[in-house]
Amino acid sequence: MRQYQDRKNAQAKAYYNDRFYVAPQIPKEDVANDEIFAKDLESIKKKADVKEAYIQRGQLVIILNNRHDIIEVAKLLKNKLTYTQLSELSAVDFLADRGEFEVFYQFLSMDKRKRLRVKFAIKEGQAVDSLYDIYKSADWAEREMYDMMGIVANGHPNLKRILMPDDWTGHPLRKSYPLQGDEDAQWYEIDRIFGKEYRDVVGPEIRDTKRVDQKDTEHFARIGHEVPRGASTKDVDENFKEFQEEGGVPLVTRFSKKNQKILSDRK
Repeated sequence: MRQYQDRKNAQAKAYYNDRFYVAPQIPKEDVANDEIFAKDLESIKKKADVKEAYIQRGQLVIILNNRHDIIEVAKLLKNKLTYTQLSELSAVDFLADRGEFEVFYQFLSMDKRKRLRVKFAIKEGQAVDSLYDIYKSADWAEREMYDMMGIVANGHPNLKRILMPDDWTGHPLRKSYPLQGDEDAQWYEIDRIFGKEYRDVVGPEIRDTKRVDQKDTEHFARIGHEVPRGASTKDVDENFKEFQEEGGVPLVTRFSKKNQKILSDRK
């Protein structure tokens, strides 16, 4: 299979054209405003090099300077500070903007009714330390981070892809990964089942999962009634398509393809 070549922010979209527009930011509050968070932060500073800390949306956010401090921080949070749940961990792709990933861990303390987030930045090719031995919930989350972002978790007992096939090329949640997939992704099933020489014979995969063709009896039974695979569609009534099931909730009018109108211009 052709090796996937990295692209620079292939998913970038310009949502605003106003060069003076500044996206709104969630306010950051001083940690001293919350007594519980202030005590937790002081305990964490004794174990790790904290770059920044603040309260945002009612939860404490801590940014570490050293990615390897996450092990000692996690042990402290679970064993001493009663943050017994690791509810989520993943990464955000900032490679195009800052040349790094932002890895984050979301912790929950049921006793304190508090949420705490720990973050740090890593460069392309750098690995993180697995939290599997501390929080078992890190198992699938770290595998997903590896699968979707390509970030390795050192010490994980079974670090392999969890969503994509083992032989998949690339990492789909990176911003450099095309939204419609690259050539390998678009022809994956054809290449694996039949071989590349059958691309012209079988044709490209249907990427739109919502598309249903009532004349396609190779992949679907004809809409309206069951028919054998590959049956003729000569008797298909183009006007027959009901949008409301029999005995369903009554609407003001019954929708069907027969009485629909297609407007040429917007009013």
